[in-house]
Amino acid sequence: MLLELRQLRIQPGQQLLLEDISWQQLEGILAELGEHRAARLSYSYGFLEIMVPLPEHEKAKEIISDMIKILLETRQIAFESLGSTTLKNKRMTQAVEPDACFYIKNQAAVIGKNRLDMSVDPPPDLAIEIDLTSRTQLDNYQILGVPELWRYGKQGLQINVLEAGEYVESNSSSTFPDIPIIELFNKYVQQSQVSGRTQAILAFRNWVRDNL
Repeated sequence: MLLELRQLRIQPGQQLLLEDISWQQLEGILAELGEHRAARLSYSYGFLEIMVPLPEHEKAKEIISDMIKILLETRQIAFESLGSTTLKNKRMTQAVEPDACFYIKNQAAVIGKNRLDMSVDPPPDLAIEIDLTSRTQLDNYQILGVPELWRYGKQGLQINVLEAGEYVESNSSSTFPDIPIIELFNKYVQQSQVSGRTQAILAFRNWVRDNL
């Protein structure tokens, strides 16, 4: 008797790795799990990883996403925030669901779209991964051609910029080249863990007002 995915229970902070998953099986799993779910998926060359984040993971994702939106809106830069949209390309046999992603330069290309296909649509300009309970593999994002990937882990924020098809760790963001992103985001994410999100965002808005 075959097990169905709905019979599996993955605890927050835990991961499930499945091998020899075909693209057709991946599509079926995505359809079965649906869009309104806590689990995040990553698929590469037949390996499918399913992970359920912890609350600390979600808190970091939300405040980092909020700070990015504040910066973009302050500078009146048009963008589309697509959250954990599934980024997939059948030809490249890659699929990944970032914790958050932003279309900035290519925002016009995804306006009104409810589904994305990376063999046709451009990748997001910026993807965010929270690595508090797991370590993001770079391969999916490199192969899909995401120009900039931020990873926030226990050691703070790391910025990876795509150069000649591979990620290079950078001290600055190509999206916000004149802003000390690592210093700022580390400071206010850590502050949110002490004084709460509201106070941290208020302090960040004050910094933006005084400096931008």
